[in-house]
Order: sequence, then C-alpha cells, then structure tokens
Amino acid sequence: MSRALRVTRTKAGLVGLIACVAAAAGFLSSTEDRPAAAPRPAPSPSPSAAPRTPEPTLPAAPAPPGLPVIDYWTAPRGFPADPASLALRTLTEGLHPTRSIAVYDAPGGRPRARLKPEISGMPLVLPIADRRSGWVAVLLPTVNRRIGWLPAKGWSARPLRDHLIVQRRTHKLTWRRDGARQAVWTITTGTAATPTPLGRSFVLGRTPTSGSVFAGLDALALSSVPDDRRSLPAALRGAHTGIHGWFNDDAFGRSASNGCIRMPAAAQRTLLKHIDHGTVVTVVD
Repeated sequence: MSRALRVTRTKAGLVGLIACVAAAAGFLSSTEDRPAAAPRPAPSPSPSAAPRTPEPTLPAAPAPPGLPVIDYWTAPRGFPADPASLALRTLTEGLHPTRSIAVYDAPGGRPRARLKPEISGMPLVLPIADRRSGWVAVLLPTVNRRIGWLPAKGWSARPLRDHLIVQRRTHKLTWRRDGARQAVWTITTGTAATPTPLGRSFVLGRTPTSGSVFAGLDALALSSVPDDRRSLPAALRGAHTGIHGWFNDDAFGRSASNGCIRMPAAAQRTLLKHIDHGTVVTVVD
C-alpha cells in the first residue's frame, strides 16, 4: 500500500477503490485467528514414493443459518494456516462460487463462513491449493496465509495461467505465464514497520485509483491485508494490499510503502492488460 486500499459506495454498489484510505470492521481478534505466520515451504515428495490410495469422499455437514459472510472488510475465523504459503509452485486452477456457499475448516469438517460470487463488486475467483477426500482447499480473502475447504458443489472451475512473485529484499516482481517467465520489474515494497505481507495471496480484481501519484492507472486489489494493523493509522487498518502504478521512478528498488506494491507505469499497464481475477501473488524474502 502506498497508503492503503479502500472501497466506496456508488449507485452500482460496492466497488474496490485505491485512494489508499480504508474503514473496516470484523477483522480477526482472537489469538487463534490472528494471521498465521508464514511456514517454511513443504518438501517435495520423493519421485519413488508409492502412489496414494484414493481417499473416500467425506460428506459435508449442513451449513447452519447465520454463518458470517467473508467480504472485503470481515476476516474469516477458525480456518487453518496455508501449509505451503511460501511455495513457488504455480497454482493452475481456481474456482468461482456460483451461489452463496459454505466454507469448512477441513474436509468433512465444520462450516465456519460463507463465500458469495462477488466481493465488493468484483467476481471472486479463489485459487485451488489442495485436493483431499473429494474436497478442494482454496486460498481465502481478507486474511493472510489461511485456507478453507469446499465440497464439490456450488462452484465452477476456472483456469489460472499467471503467477506473480514478489521478492522483498531485492524489490523485484516476476511475472510468469504457464510456468514461463514473461518479465521482471524493479518495484517498491513495504517498509520494515509496514511490510508487504509474506506468503500466497491472489488478485481480487481491478479497481480505480484517485490521485496523480498512481500514474492515472487502475490498481489490482489483492486478497491480503496488513499483518499488523496497529502499525498503521486507524483509517488504514482495514486496508487490503494492492499493486498499483507510481508517479516517481525514484521510489523503485526501495522499501517505502505502507505494504502495497508500487510499479512503473508501463509495467502496471502490462499487468492490467494480462492479469485476471484469481491470479496468485506469492511474496517471499
């Protein structure tokens, strides 16, 4: 974030907007539900490992009424950490909810929240991170490094071709498509006090910006949020991370933002042309 992401109300409804101020409610408060620390990458399985026996499909418990909806402001509670948050493996499939669907904390586990087809007016596409017992695990929005589990109903599959990899120490962003490197750019990342969140997140959608500092270009709103909201002014604590253009070339190659990723204008135009909903963004050191 240069300052942070917000949303505003229009006649058409809620739309994501970067003017880099936000008001939010319902974020994680319990120790159990604080953003999970980024784990070490899981080791690759041995090529000689025996093939797995197919697991039986586990049934889904009925979702009770009144489950909270995961939206732009409200973080999910009680979901497990992403066990491969720092993995650089490209996720090639996502899903789009076709109706309001319950999200569970494990295959055949407890339903804890709901997802709707849109989030702040942007079609929601969730990267699929794992499959087990007839269920799929997806990366969750509005919380960092958490996954939720869905049964095989209420969604349609979407292919994912792209992967954005951000290296905080070298201030580089690499764009891969179908596993092949397309471009590498020098960028701005968050300061030590307001770092760009580590781990896997994904693109929620394209959102307008306000102010010439953004080089007159739209931004890409991400699913990730500040790891330490107390380090930000109160008006910014409901912010989402964004990828956006920046007017000053002198800013690149530095840790200078409130967590957002600042891009050269030409690079931002390229991302806006090619990067779609659900694209995974992996931030590593």
